[in-house]
Amino acid sequence: MLYTQEEVEAHLKRLDGWMHEEGRWIVRTFLFSDFMKGIAFVDEVAAISEAFNHHPFITIDYKTVTLRLTSREEGGITGLDFKEAQQYNEAFERMKDQAD
Repeated sequence: MLYTQEEVEAHLKRLDGWMHEEGRWIVRTFLFSDFMKGIAFVDEVAAISEAFNHHPFITIDYKTVTLRLTSREEGGITGLDFKEAQQYNEAFERMKDQAD
């Protein structure tokens, strides 16, 4: 089910680091201490995405990884986007904890 602008904003308040962009994406940029840690994160994102059968747009810029989610088939943002974004956040936190 396609979320309204108000529903998207309400869900974003509970999802650390994500923003609404251009009315059709949720977006987060993750920063890593080096390039290879960002690549390892992208590998984790790929595994999560395959499990959901829902794939983000991924941009890698040296030590930053930006993920953009939308449900193209639905024409905007759905609950699936938020479920997956939460999984990406959890993967990022696990990777940070391993580095400490």
